[in-house]
Amino acid sequence: MVAVLVCPDSFKGSLTAAQATAAIAAGVLESGLDRAEILRCPLADGGEGSLGLIAERWDVPLEQTKTEDPLGRPHTARWAFLPDDERAVIELAEASGLPLVQDLPLRVLDAHTRGTGRLISDALSRGARSITLCLGGSATVDGGVGIAHALGARFLDGEGEELPPTPRSLGEIAAIDLSRVVPEAFEAEWSLLVDVTNPLTGPQGAAAVFGPQKGASPEEVALLEAGLASLAGLLRELTGRDASGLPGAGAAGGAALVLHAVFGAEIVGGAEHLGLLVGLPELMARADVVFTGEGRLDGQSGGGKVVSHVSDLAASVAEPPPVVCLAGEVLCTPAELRGLGLTAAFSIANGAQTLEALMNEAAPGLRSVAANATRSLLALSGDRPKR
Repeated sequence: MVAVLVCPDSFKGSLTAAQATAAIAAGVLESGLDRAEILRCPLADGGEGSLGLIAERWDVPLEQTKTEDPLGRPHTARWAFLPDDERAVIELAEASGLPLVQDLPLRVLDAHTRGTGRLISDALSRGARSITLCLGGSATVDGGVGIAHALGARFLDGEGEELPPTPRSLGEIAAIDLSRVVPEAFEAEWSLLVDVTNPLTGPQGAAAVFGPQKGASPEEVALLEAGLASLAGLLRELTGRDASGLPGAGAAGGAALVLHAVFGAEIVGGAEHLGLLVGLPELMARADVVFTGEGRLDGQSGGGKVVSHVSDLAASVAEPPPVVCLAGEVLCTPAELRGLGLTAAFSIANGAQTLEALMNEAAPGLRSVAANATRSLLALSGDRPKR
């Protein structure tokens, strides 16, 4: 019996992780592999899709809260409450995600995370004592001031006047008033799940790397960089905590900056955290071959993403199984694939295709390429399991 572990991330915009898992599993079974045990383990890395994965794993319904989008427009967002450990699971992209503002020209200096803060406030008022905040996919570079503002924090300029909690104001903040913050926010245990290891500032920081993706011009990137650095210094003086040097602090526009300094929030790798939650290490120990995947395999697939975590975990077991990545696009060189710890990678594209066509045909394409990849592996291995 050959144990095949299928553990992909979602294919953004086309397939959830569960749908991708089903398509790959179907392809493996179509390949002609007579003796196969399919180990299904949909994954996420703390970005989009993490909320659904946790809600499905714990079999809890998704709550809905009326809040606001990154530009302050009315919006209803989902979150999950795990009553057994009084934990709220909130995905920042639900209220502060980039797709919510793509109907307008991007305004990165005005986009904020206050909507996410309102979700957290609602969760705390309903009994949550632990907050798991999944970072990723944000429209903002506000350092988390929007979240803190929704919880009662006030950000003041040099004249003592309150500033709006937006990226535009970061460099003007001279004082922070925490006297009105809801007490439950200080008492809660905070975990921030990240899918990148980027620091807060610098060439690989929140402004330089992710700002342009959210519409920032070079001049706006410089303004955001200076604002985040200024706020980090102010928070260090106020609380003694400094997130600026922590891996992952640049995720979601530096949202960890205020949350770590004010509430002691811990930054954790989302793929590893969620992998433990769904039992990935135990399944990996049983696997003869591993299929993982994501929408686009490129230079950003390392450093905390699902694919890199899966390959790292595979390398750690006594008899490492081959790890094959299936993706909508494969933009890595052979050397980069080896650096990611992958045995091989296959694209679902059959010749030249538009992105729209690839997304529309993602499930059958993934099923087909999984079948072909399995046949290739069988030809090389002679269908011999390692045990």
